[in-house]
Amino acid sequence: MNPRRPVTLAAVTALLLLPLTQDALAQGGIGLEGDSDPGDGTISATATQVVIEQTGGGEQGGQPISAVDTNWTPPACWHEPVATPEELRDAVKAIEPQSNLVPVSSSLHWGEDLMFEYYRDGGDGNPENYNLDKQGEGMWWRAVRNPNREDELAAGECDDQLMFWADNGNPPDVPTAITPEMLAEYAYDSVKVPDTEIEMQPADDRLKVNLATWIWQERAAFDEVQVRASLPGTDLWAETTATPTSLRLDPGTEDAVVHPEGGECAIDDDGSVGRKYSGDDEAVPACGITYHRSSEAAGGSYELKASITWEVDWVGTGGADGDLPDGVFETTYDVTVEEIQTVVR
Repeated sequence: MNPRRPVTLAAVTALLLLPLTQDALAQGGIGLEGDSDPGDGTISATATQVVIEQTGGGEQGGQPISAVDTNWTPPACWHEPVATPEELRDAVKAIEPQSNLVPVSSSLHWGEDLMFEYYRDGGDGNPENYNLDKQGEGMWWRAVRNPNREDELAAGECDDQLMFWADNGNPPDVPTAITPEMLAEYAYDSVKVPDTEIEMQPADDRLKVNLATWIWQERAAFDEVQVRASLPGTDLWAETTATPTSLRLDPGTEDAVVHPEGGECAIDDDGSVGRKYSGDDEAVPACGITYHRSSEAAGGSYELKASITWEVDWVGTGGADGDLPDGVFETTYDVTVEEIQTVVR
């Protein structure tokens, strides 16, 4: 893990407030709220333009990780540039014929009268005529919600300020203006890891009391996962890397012993964990569990929990980097433990 080297806000903003390219505008733009698409490439009113790309973690999407530090949460909202002067003007033009509304925050949408008052006529200190005279010199900024947390109460905390103008190179005077670190935290919130698939010997349908259960994974099943978050049309980006470090076992009952003590099995450099059953019933597994009571009294099975801990760090615009809280993903297995039956003659 590397010590964080923060980028100054001025340096970030110099990169961030570059005019969005036409390709970027086609992906999002100001967005409209209504029953029909105005045909100008706009999308959902509250959608962020930040693009998320993941490598690793398998081909089926996977599952999100949870931060070990329960006091830490990714940002639920932020402010980002969403429209050029021409885009804002065109969005207002599309209001009446398409029965649309223009979003001026992540939750508030205005019709033609208010948009004329505030953004065409310069109400509340805004520039007049959508600031068309400064096309290419800045952007209209608006609060957007983290798509993973848009229904949370905190997602509305950025809505105390309506859409505002910011010149290129002039940092917006709001604490929630998007930064590389915020992008890294959003990327963390978008990490998807594969299910924790483990092998057991004896097989999980015939575990025996006082007979050690060996748990392992031979192949490179636990690979690092990288998620990149970037804002199209700017040089603002961050990439998080989640690296698996250990497999922790919880047998689901106090009548069991975990191996090694504490139940934390290290993940080797090749992605393997534990060792395959040696054939020696007296040997102690490198990773495993010895149950001392059958699961019959527990309703027929125990809930064996296998959780992977992921160490997460990030790099981003201008050499910024840092660490994020470890993440964890847990998979539960229902295992049946039986008494060893013997025949006495």
